Amino acid sequence: MGHRERDDEELSKDLYLRELRVQELLSMDTERRSSASRQDTTMYPTALTQLARGNPFSAPLFSLQKVEEPQQSLHGPRTRRLAAAATAQEGDSCEFGSQKYLVLCGFEDVSCEFGSSKYYALCGFGGILSCGITHTAVVPLDLVKCRLQVDPDKFKSIGNGFRVTLREDGVRGLAKGWAPTFIGYSMQGLCKFGFYEVFKIFYSDLLGEENTYLWRTSLYLAASASAEFFADIALAPMEAVKVRIQTQPGYANTLRQCVPKMYAEEGLWAFYKGVVPLWMRQIPYTMMKFSCFERTVELLYKYVVPKPRSECSKPEQLVVTFVAGYIAGVFCAIVSHPADSVVSVLNKEQGSTAVQVLKKLGPKGVWKGLVARIIMIGTLTALQWFIYDSVKVYFRLPRPPPPEMPESLKKKLGLTE
Repeated sequence: MGHRERDDEELSKDLYLRELRVQELLSMDTERRSSASRQDTTMYPTALTQLARGNPFSAPLFSLQKVEEPQQSLHGPRTRRLAAAATAQEGDSCEFGSQKYLVLCGFEDVSCEFGSSKYYALCGFGGILSCGITHTAVVPLDLVKCRLQVDPDKFKSIGNGFRVTLREDGVRGLAKGWAPTFIGYSMQGLCKFGFYEVFKIFYSDLLGEENTYLWRTSLYLAASASAEFFADIALAPMEAVKVRIQTQPGYANTLRQCVPKMYAEEGLWAFYKGVVPLWMRQIPYTMMKFSCFERTVELLYKYVVPKPRSECSKPEQLVVTFVAGYIAGVFCAIVSHPADSVVSVLNKEQGSTAVQVLKKLGPKGVWKGLVARIIMIGTLTALQWFIYDSVKVYFRLPRPPPPEMPESLKKKLGLTE
């Protein structure tokens, strides 16, 4: 009995402290809002604030209620007082994704509000690390893959490609193009992950709460396509330099040698002539990457993981992230490979167009190097999501749980009273 009484006291103390924290956050939020209302604001920050307050997985307002568990036997669970989420009709309500929401859900130690400017900035930083580090790490495999695509007569397989490269250029030859790869894909990661979060919230706000849930796959597709459009503009110059270094032996060995030489020969067009095929490759890739990942995570927690995400430890959640990322990566590689082959050949040959390259390669040629790309992209995508999610954990960013059907929609469908 003494142990149970102490446990009850600890639970009551924990709930009391949590309620104090809620009141503190409400007080801070009220002061911040009243202070902001006294300041002159322009259209831009007001619009940005409204955008930040939207969220992709809206849920009804809820309140803190007391729920008593039924009396059990001495050996069963004891009577406990729980903090439960319920549809708010009156009382202490809050918005999904707000500081108070995260406190009530047990995520007390978050560094910023969901959808705030700090949230977007740190998501962009996570994108820089996840894309820049992973793409640079697989430069040797990427180099061999590109050479298989542009010179299949000389480089007949992955193993043969490594042997020929080592024989001709040595071990250092496998690292050719690492600098433009790191710079280009870091910029791409910044735009890809940062803008994805922005567009996901923006489109969700346009759709509304119920449609966001019903059309969430379409929302993922639209947000990722919009983000990748801008990400490829940032990537295109360094991608062109990387492919030129890797596929034309003797042209240039470093970024500093290659950039001025390309500019002198073809002008600024040399760095952006591959942007259209890059869109053809990267937009389907990214749409598959984000939508497949989001839905795979949802399905893994629903059918595979034996407990809700809220009960999983951070390492367990990151394992789910890695598995979902690898599954998404395999599909990404298949969807985007034909366009990847066109980009590799186009950046090697001067004066060619995407249509000419596509005719030259033919239906069979566009699939050269697919196995190497599946290995590379599968591993790459899994690591990117793992690093990105790890950054969110490290910086204590809000990480909303998988989406659930809103109460209002359940009532419309007759699933609840």
